[in-house]
Amino acid sequence: MPLTKLKPQYQQKPDQQDNLKSLKFNQEFSLECGNTLPELEISYTTYGTLSPEKDNVVWVFHALTANADPVEWWPGVVGKGYLIDPDKYFIVCANMLGSCYGTTGPDSIDPRTGEKYGPNFPLVTVKDMVNVHRILKDHLGIDKVLLGIGGSMGGQQLLEWASSDVELFESICVIATNARHSAWGIAFNTAQRMAIEADPTYQYSYEGAGEKGLQAARAIAMLSYRNQNTYRKTQTDFEDKVDDFKASSYQYYQGQKLSDRFTVLSYWYLSKAMDSHNIGRGKKSVRHALKSVKAKTLVLGIRTDILFPYAEQKFIAKNIKDAEFGLIDSLYGHDGFLIEAKALTKQIQVLLNRKIK
Repeated sequence: MPLTKLKPQYQQKPDQQDNLKSLKFNQEFSLECGNTLPELEISYTTYGTLSPEKDNVVWVFHALTANADPVEWWPGVVGKGYLIDPDKYFIVCANMLGSCYGTTGPDSIDPRTGEKYGPNFPLVTVKDMVNVHRILKDHLGIDKVLLGIGGSMGGQQLLEWASSDVELFESICVIATNARHSAWGIAFNTAQRMAIEADPTYQYSYEGAGEKGLQAARAIAMLSYRNQNTYRKTQTDFEDKVDDFKASSYQYYQGQKLSDRFTVLSYWYLSKAMDSHNIGRGKKSVRHALKSVKAKTLVLGIRTDILFPYAEQKFIAKNIKDAEFGLIDSLYGHDGFLIEAKALTKQIQVLLNRKIK
């Protein structure tokens, strides 16, 4: 069945070009759903230099529609002169399985058929994503990670990994995330997939196919990423109108912005993967999985987050031994984890300054 064409890769700045790499894994890769992929391609970046002792690794995990380059999507947090500085740390970030930014996903070519996987791409889970990260870790010769850090879906991957390979991370910081995706979050994702599926062109290959559905899905997502106060403060019209409202234009703008850089099937599959997140699956319970985490842990929530309410982060902190919990104030709700660089830096710096014994 024909499917939506691959969007252009994200545009790197000249000083970022050498950091984007690709690893080919020429072995069959087993998935949690029971299916397999005949091979993998893993897109990733590294910044900085691995120390002789290999003790300066910071692994950054990206969220739903981001890519392998945290300097691009986390300004003020990652980069020279910032909290996660390549002059101090060896920074690793891998594009997640199922994405459209270089790692194997529905827009990739299935070597068994010579065609794109498309809707025949198998369901993947957060656990599968972590297993892909393990392949990259071994390729890079990393035995220990000084700090793992990620927000939202990135935090989900980090929690999955830290609760499974309990000796790998010396410290972790998870932001605006949860230990098991909530019914509320699944409902939001389902509404977005329904918007995609309502576009009858979403599985075709011609220019613009599926974009209206993807745009509608992103407009729904924006309501969960921000909150009522965000829109009141930034999108209120101060003159009398009967149409053409700022809030309406903003929703169309956000939908178009995403459809210009992302593919509809990757969005569909990644939202399904997020729904699968449950670090207790295959273990006694979510609490038991959290209690197995040995890394020094900082859990941060966004006070105004309606998608991942900070009660979910409190639950994580309560169940990881000696974990610390902090709240960030932000007008921007869930998106605060990408925006509030100064507030994040202030809290995370304390964790980085602690000696790991």
